[in-house]
Amino acid sequence: MFAYYLDLALRSLRRNKVLTTLMVLALALGIGATITTLTVLKLLSGDPLPQKSAQLFYPQLDPYPKDQPFSRSGKKLPWLMSYIDAMNLLHARKAERQAVMALSQVKLTPQGQGGKPFYADGVLTTSDFFPMFDAPFQYGAGWGSTDDESRAQVVVIAGFLNDKLFGGANSVGRTIRIEDHDFRIIGVLRPWAPQPRFYAVHLGGRDYGKGEAVFMPLQSVRADGMTPNTVMSYGPEHTDMQHLETAQSIWLGLWVQLSSADEAPAYKLFLGNYAQQQVALGRFQLSRVGLWDLMSWLRNEQVVPDDVRLQAGMALGFLLICVVNTVGLLLAKCLRRSREIGVRRALGASRGAIFLQFMVEAGIVGVAGGVLGLGFAELGLWGIRHQPAQYASLAHLDLSMFLFTFVVALVSSLVAGLLPAWRACVVAPAPQLKAS
Repeated sequence: MFAYYLDLALRSLRRNKVLTTLMVLALALGIGATITTLTVLKLLSGDPLPQKSAQLFYPQLDPYPKDQPFSRSGKKLPWLMSYIDAMNLLHARKAERQAVMALSQVKLTPQGQGGKPFYADGVLTTSDFFPMFDAPFQYGAGWGSTDDESRAQVVVIAGFLNDKLFGGANSVGRTIRIEDHDFRIIGVLRPWAPQPRFYAVHLGGRDYGKGEAVFMPLQSVRADGMTPNTVMSYGPEHTDMQHLETAQSIWLGLWVQLSSADEAPAYKLFLGNYAQQQVALGRFQLSRVGLWDLMSWLRNEQVVPDDVRLQAGMALGFLLICVVNTVGLLLAKCLRRSREIGVRRALGASRGAIFLQFMVEAGIVGVAGGVLGLGFAELGLWGIRHQPAQYASLAHLDLSMFLFTFVVALVSSLVAGLLPAWRACVVAPAPQLKAS
């Protein structure tokens, strides 16, 4: 029976080519715009480490004076930590893993004569960074805690930098010059770039993109005089960039990994006790603390640009307009076929059969609109990839969004077909036969 309705629907659509084209085009435009913006929104608001995001937490302390709060309202906690506090929490070992980090623009000089220096993004961090964030290695491995303390001149490089400097070969053991100092390569990462770059938030780096080029031990590069991208002072004196370890400045982020989310209250209690100790020592005036799981941190800091959410909302509104227009076109088509419907009803077709026939017709329009809308979505994403945004190169349609395109197309077309199908199935046959 379905094959019969399908044949009727195809014949009807071929007889009214102009109306059919307008309906398919209307749906396709709305679907293309919606899928384009939803793909970008999904990319920017996704879970960067779904396998362990529930175990990763971002602690916050408040070293600011009462009369000089971090925010105007005094309610927001500082994003970063001072070196003293970050290292105290790191060495307390109250979490399964913990890593301190900052970002810096570093100068790299290729080996050999004639190599022109260039700048790249670097991470200044501690040894737990790689296992905590599941960073995969192509060659070698990361450094250990003893390397942190001994200020070893070692470095882990990204795969794309290894391709650029060493042609993709195993470069472990070779030397790379960073900021006029030689570092021994001990590891090369496979392609790894969590989106968004949660650990870079407020550190002066990029939230999206292909990731950082080099990863270096924090204490080692600080001994060489390397400075972070972001430094905020909370003391009365001007910050001495060469003595950040003792300055009243915040410039480090700290992430901790707990065995499970159930341990978060205990760790927050530890944070509170630490803050109270610092108040007693005269370092802090306030004992406020915060502890965010990874996804809550991203939402709280509004990492997803507001204009992306606005565009997604506007695209959904545009899709609604397209569905309404399709409803109007289907109704017009239904009214033109009143005599045909009356004859079918007189020959014994039930209202349910008429309703199903029109819904099958709407479904075909939806499938066709989905195929064309997929083309419009690819065109839209191509345009985004040529924009100067950080996330531009990542705008690609994945399998889930590919399938979602046809779900949206079918649902939209079937919703659009409900009113015309109902209108068709209540057509009285007698008046139509008399009129003919």
